[in-house]
Amino acid sequence: MSDPVTHADKPTRAYVLHPDLKNSDARREPGLRLAEAVSLAAALPNLDVVGEEVVRLPKPHAGHLFGSGKVEELKQRMRALDVDLVLIDGPVSPVQQRNLEKLWGVKLLDRTGLILEIFADRARTREGVLQVELAALSYQRTRLVRAWTHLERQRGGFGFVGGPGETQIEADRRAIDDQVIRIRRQLSKVVRTRELHRAARRKVPFPIVALVGYTNAGKSTLFNRMTGADVLAKDMLFATLDPTMRGITLPSGRKVILSDTVGFISDLPHELVAAFRATLEEVLEADLILHVRDISHPETEEQAEDVGEILESLGVDEDVPLIEVWNKIDALSPPLREALLVQDARRADIQAVSALTGEGFEALLAAIETRLGEERHDEVLHLGFDKGRERAWLHEQNVVRAETEGKDGWEIQVNWSGSQRHRFRAL
Repeated sequence: MSDPVTHADKPTRAYVLHPDLKNSDARREPGLRLAEAVSLAAALPNLDVVGEEVVRLPKPHAGHLFGSGKVEELKQRMRALDVDLVLIDGPVSPVQQRNLEKLWGVKLLDRTGLILEIFADRARTREGVLQVELAALSYQRTRLVRAWTHLERQRGGFGFVGGPGETQIEADRRAIDDQVIRIRRQLSKVVRTRELHRAARRKVPFPIVALVGYTNAGKSTLFNRMTGADVLAKDMLFATLDPTMRGITLPSGRKVILSDTVGFISDLPHELVAAFRATLEEVLEADLILHVRDISHPETEEQAEDVGEILESLGVDEDVPLIEVWNKIDALSPPLREALLVQDARRADIQAVSALTGEGFEALLAAIETRLGEERHDEVLHLGFDKGRERAWLHEQNVVRAETEGKDGWEIQVNWSGSQRHRFRAL
């Protein structure tokens, strides 16, 4: 069968399935999960979603995921729609993938593979491309079951197999491991360069404000409005991937660095959490985090929980102040909007805005100013003479207020933010 994805003039016809497990503890509504999967598919170029459905499953079938009757029913439906690619919004084992591809005569991607495809298509910086390669190879390695010493054909068919990190068609684990070692070496050089840039920024006493949030929450639109930049902002999942940083001046004249990061998503592939840890380290360096939420989305609470879990997995310290930015209030009905603005007025850690219209923008800047100003505290540190590196770091950060030398080391009085304390402890 010829690869349908290689013909740029012929869109790939895709069918999206969301398996709804009977005993699943998922927080999300199956219909909304399916809609998100369709949006993910729409984020890929040259892809035409010709069908979608939720498939209810009492339990997963070991060999085919779905029962034999459902497999046959779906086969007839896909044949009638001339489907080239099936996207399954959930985990699919290598055996299940191989069996379904043979039975249906199509290519198949699970949720992890689909997100990797999008990331491969969007990566622009050298570091982003290398990180996608690393994540894709880690994923491919899990696809090599014993019967697949030599693959029948390349998996997938968009970015990570045809673009950065393309492996030999007959790649085995050893070949993949060799590539992983090579990429990690290249990545370490890129990361070292970025660390030098970060070290230079630390010497400049400008606080870092990091935008985080669920994908498509409006982070890039807000970033553009705050900085006057022209970062790609579209109503599309993962419209931007690589982090962007710009300096801005607050109304008081204080300068800060604003960082726009990749959007989060539920069930983010663990390969990507590990591979993009370096990119998301900008969040770990932040003095203030702006958690941008699409307050008009029916599952905004669930999305917020997903973002919180990822921040926790990255090791973001609770000491780092956080403001929830309730975005897209322009999309709310008047009664909901009124109720939300009342709640916003009662809490200092919530700011309701519309990044599209600019409503609430001045109040947000004032809140940033306030939080950056008040989240500092005094502390006395005792450092031994063998802690010269840590002492030098404190002076670089410009947080030392007084210092005395004793028999065993230094007693240093500091005035610092929670994020600076967190970074000091990580030294």
